[in-house]
Amino acid sequence: MRFIKTIKTCLLFTVILYVTSITAQQQNPLLFHKNSKTELRGYLQTGINLVAETNLFWNLADTPTLDYDSDTQWIESYLKPGIGFIYDINSKNKLYTKVSIVGSHTLGTDAFDEANTGRITLEEAHIGYKTKFSDAFSFHTVLGSQELKLGTGMLISNGASSGFERGALKFGPRKAWQYAGLLEMNYKKLNSKFFYLAPNELPSNDTDNALIGSDINYFASKNSYIGLSYINVISSQAPYPKAAPNGIGAPIITPGSRENLNALNLYARNNPFKNKLKNLFFGFDAAYQWNSRINLNSWGGRIQLGHEFPQTKWKPTVMYSYQVFSGDDPNTDGLERFDPLYFEGSPSAWSTGSKSSMVFINSNVQAHGLTGKFQIKPRDIITLRYTHIRAHQLLSPIQFGQAARVEFSDGIPTVVSGVLNAHLADDFFIEYNKVVTKNIYVNAGFSLSVAGDGISTIVDETALWTGAFINVVLNY
Repeated sequence: MRFIKTIKTCLLFTVILYVTSITAQQQNPLLFHKNSKTELRGYLQTGINLVAETNLFWNLADTPTLDYDSDTQWIESYLKPGIGFIYDINSKNKLYTKVSIVGSHTLGTDAFDEANTGRITLEEAHIGYKTKFSDAFSFHTVLGSQELKLGTGMLISNGASSGFERGALKFGPRKAWQYAGLLEMNYKKLNSKFFYLAPNELPSNDTDNALIGSDINYFASKNSYIGLSYINVISSQAPYPKAAPNGIGAPIITPGSRENLNALNLYARNNPFKNKLKNLFFGFDAAYQWNSRINLNSWGGRIQLGHEFPQTKWKPTVMYSYQVFSGDDPNTDGLERFDPLYFEGSPSAWSTGSKSSMVFINSNVQAHGLTGKFQIKPRDIITLRYTHIRAHQLLSPIQFGQAARVEFSDGIPTVVSGVLNAHLADDFFIEYNKVVTKNIYVNAGFSLSVAGDGISTIVDETALWTGAFINVVLNY
């Protein structure tokens, strides 16, 4: 009965959004004022998502020691209104500001056993200044809560946390860093940034992180670029797990391990060939991390090889990817655990698998992925994904809290201490995207995950983990 009511709610929400769009197609209803000098406009983003899961975490949660339902359905929703003001001082100088909030909610019990919860939080609140010294050279600075993504989002993208007490676990509507300062310079197609960032963390899981760094990149086009980022964690209370000696025993947890972490991230993409192979593309990401204070040296990266067929029916794109993140070697005194920091965790970006990304963060995992994308109609896209997931190091922590969250049991953080077989899971995902109008989007998907031998040997019995969702989003 609750499931039927949920479907009715989603259909009603879809109708409301569609009617709203029809009445506003001729002009932006949120453009309140505009003249040659000033512009005042509103922003609005809202969505509703129906989610169903069966045999959560391959049914590992449905054990006698845990009071946990492995089958659940819930509705999550969010509303993100905002207002922005732009003032053109003259033809070369511009001042702007933006403020927005997020209200999110979960109705029912989600995958991490959070039920009927939500919060209203500040999202963006910043002021910025842009100036052009010439047609080739410009300068930009902005201070306050804002979004910032570096490169492909391997380390720096998601500046805020959703889910748990804030609700909207799957949507993840919060993106802006709580405190941020940015200096940016552009010379033709060369861009450089210098930044300070402090994430908007969950109050129940705030480890007081702050970062500084820089990024320089050259974008010949959106599909041809190269860049390098440097990141330094200047303060943090986040702990790291270290494998027990020789992998025998529970991991050792050290509070405040992230502080003083340094990271370099190289990212690039290009179409290296011409003529018949002009639609073949290659992507490369690599990161190296070090922290002399705790004797840490870790690494991670990804290669992507794909081909677009724009002249073929449905305009398919096929791609193979391989990504790997080092795990701690139980036979060394040092620490080799890769820290994924604030990566963009969608299946189209840096998640390790579809279902499995709710369990494994990008540390001590490697994954082979195949993707097929088909534009069956101008506004309808179907994407198929398969991911084969393995551990990088045996007998070494493969997870540090579900969804990268530090969970405590009797005051001790929960850590999976390692596996004897590297095969963790195989994930399958089919996704449908429809652009109803330029402001309304429908997204639906079905996914399943089969536990590998590394997981099935930990417990007596595993089950096929499946999930489905359908959501509608309006964005002005």
